[in-house]
Amino acid sequence: MRIALVNDLMMAVEGLRRILTSVPGHEIAWVARDGREAVEKCARDLPDLILMDLIMPAMDGVEATRRIMKATPCAILIVTATIGNNAAKVFEAMGHGALDAVNIPMMGGGAEAQRSRYTLLRKIHLISRLRGIPSTSPAKPPDTDPPPPLVVIGSSTGGPKALSDILSGMPADLGAAIVLIQHVDEKFSAGLAEWLDGQTPLRVQLAAEGGQAVINTVYVAGTNDHLVITPGLTFSYTPEPGSLSYRPSVDIFFASLARAWPPDSVRDGCVAALLTGMGRDGAEGLAALRRAGWHTIAQDKETSVVYGMPKAAKELDAAVEILPLSRIGPAIRAALGGRRKIPRPR
Repeated sequence: MRIALVNDLMMAVEGLRRILTSVPGHEIAWVARDGREAVEKCARDLPDLILMDLIMPAMDGVEATRRIMKATPCAILIVTATIGNNAAKVFEAMGHGALDAVNIPMMGGGAEAQRSRYTLLRKIHLISRLRGIPSTSPAKPPDTDPPPPLVVIGSSTGGPKALSDILSGMPADLGAAIVLIQHVDEKFSAGLAEWLDGQTPLRVQLAAEGGQAVINTVYVAGTNDHLVITPGLTFSYTPEPGSLSYRPSVDIFFASLARAWPPDSVRDGCVAALLTGMGRDGAEGLAALRRAGWHTIAQDKETSVVYGMPKAAKELDAAVEILPLSRIGPAIRAALGGRRKIPRPR
């Protein structure tokens, strides 16, 4: 596969070059130092794939993607320093035709660095398959523990009581981690976690920057920034997109999971639920998780305090199940571990 690199940092270019040329069949078509140069080189020599940075002088990756997709369409993968901090630009680039986005891989021999390199190579492998180009599947990084089964729940108006009802029915040995995205000001996040901790035999705590999900623990998004999962499967917070009125955003968190959470772990048992709340936050993210193979649940109209978020999910066909609040906890327990066949959306 002929791959072009667009990045103004020599260190990043060299790191990407080493990673790519370690895989049989990959070769570097050309290197551009900014978006303008990439547009010009694409017109002369169209590669199979472009790894496009976002923040560059002269012309950024968003504008370069727009111009390339208009003049000389090509598969483009956004590869940037931090997706979380540039989420708005990532979504804009994808709106112009970029296929996906990934953080620049870490260098070094640690487990997280190996996972980040595998994430990049895996995305390139999937793109090559979509384009009908033979490609070698990257080897999974060694000596890395698989992530735990995961349950993620988004909620807004009426959410705290609904979350309490669900968590109170969870056993102490659930065998999965739970992450909660509740629209609440950061001044009340710690109090919410403390209150929920008294409603369930599971341990409840705020999601810490750089932390990882551990089984039988519940994590609550703890700031006014958006919680995300990094390619290294750690928690992180990002202020972007700053335009979103609902904070922390359920959509931003769910979308980061759809990109980063390993497909093998999803098959082992991962569940996403969208509960009562005003607006549409979480509906598109729930749909993305359903497409990625997650078992998805939306609360029904009759038991929602405000039937906004779950209604939007229903309209998008994002939920495998639409259930009353009293049945959501049992459905989550039944779906964990892949004991339930998960239908994909048509």
